[in-house]
Amino acid sequence: MDTMTSAIPSTPPTSTPSILIADDDPRILTTLKLLLKSQNYQVVAVSSPAELLTVLARRSFSVALIDLNYQDDTTSGKEGLALVAKMRSLDEHMPIVVMTGYSSVDIAVEAMKQGAADFVQKPWKNERLLSILQAQCHIQQIAKAGQKLAQENALLKSQSSTDCQNIVAQSAVMKQLLSQLAKLAKSDMNILFTGENGTGKSMFAGYLHQCSQRHQHSLIAVNMGAITDNLFESEMFGHVKGAFTDAKETRIGRFELAEGGTIFLDEIANIPLSQQAKLLRVLEEKQFEKVGSAKTQRVDVRLVSATNALLGDLIEQGKFRQDLLYRINTIEIHIPPLRDRVADILPLAQYFLKQFAKKYALEAPQLCQESCDALEIYQWPGNIRELSHMIERAIFLSQNKLISPEDLGLSRQQSTGDVVGIDSRVFDCNKDTLEVIERQIIVDRLARFNDNGHETAESLGLSRSSYYRRLEKHKL
Repeated sequence: MDTMTSAIPSTPPTSTPSILIADDDPRILTTLKLLLKSQNYQVVAVSSPAELLTVLARRSFSVALIDLNYQDDTTSGKEGLALVAKMRSLDEHMPIVVMTGYSSVDIAVEAMKQGAADFVQKPWKNERLLSILQAQCHIQQIAKAGQKLAQENALLKSQSSTDCQNIVAQSAVMKQLLSQLAKLAKSDMNILFTGENGTGKSMFAGYLHQCSQRHQHSLIAVNMGAITDNLFESEMFGHVKGAFTDAKETRIGRFELAEGGTIFLDEIANIPLSQQAKLLRVLEEKQFEKVGSAKTQRVDVRLVSATNALLGDLIEQGKFRQDLLYRINTIEIHIPPLRDRVADILPLAQYFLKQFAKKYALEAPQLCQESCDALEIYQWPGNIRELSHMIERAIFLSQNKLISPEDLGLSRQQSTGDVVGIDSRVFDCNKDTLEVIERQIIVDRLARFNDNGHETAESLGLSRSSYYRRLEKHKL
């Protein structure tokens, strides 16, 4: 038995339904294997309850088809009933179909009360057996899809959405970048986006996914800076019910949610060193285990990452694994800052004017010529994100149909010709809410530290996870 179970493969990556058969009669096992394999099922057969539990602890199946009577108790079915209960403790969702030849239908009904999904009597009719197995496989697929959809919807509600079709790219450098991304999208290579905060790395990750052959599957975005060290495995790989104190139900991890699609790891430099080896394993072997489970699951995803940090410097400091860098940057794409793509500034500003006017049901004001000049000269330490916030604010500050440089918070210094901010702290301590004040303080501090997340968090007295939670809260 040990030799046989050690050769059992991990859960296969394909969607072909898999059936686990348990019966102590070798003739029945042979007959069932021939029947089910002829219907393109993957089949694993075992001859005892102990062997069944050993296999089930190591991998998942679409359906289990088990006898209720074994050598220790050949007629009452009690041994099979106890087995059903043990199987439920290992896999609460897998459908169990029981077979009985000696016991009455009452025993089969009792098995269903214990958690079995259906039953067949020996000798069985092939048509009925195949119909039952097909139905149970279908039910399980629907249940898994429903669980996955529910968690995807929850993620979508917690994440800011980006319409990849609204990418504004008038500059030559951005047109070339989009052309390159469209070509790379046809491959499955891992992509690393680099560049300053606010340049739109997450938007381009979405564009890459939409252009790829995986676009019909999910794009799951994860802000690695917002995941605490102790929840990393649960968030990324999921957990089973009862794995730890607060694990009240089985949870699907981000990698499993992204099956067949793309997983986008934003701020990847913020993964704790202690967790980087776990990420490296799933990237190398395409497999993982949920927290609290010994079952190995395979996963087929494309990895896209982003960071504004210099990973080479972090490697020298011992804060980032070099072998992980080799895995994530098959191709590295640098997103240029807004100051280096001047031709995009005014088209972006016009786009944001229309978007915010529509959002607030207002008539869209126009930019005066002085404002256009100021926007093109300004250095944009906060990049596109800063431009978006500036336009949104100016719509409400403008007193007429034209937006002035003062409405934008910009002023030209006559002596140097530079454009500088004149309204960096636009809140009233006596009137504005704490949320408005907090948001503007973070914006100001980010600009002061040139979008360096570590220095900004440190200056605000915030932990890494608290800092990134506030960035998500304020959509910064």
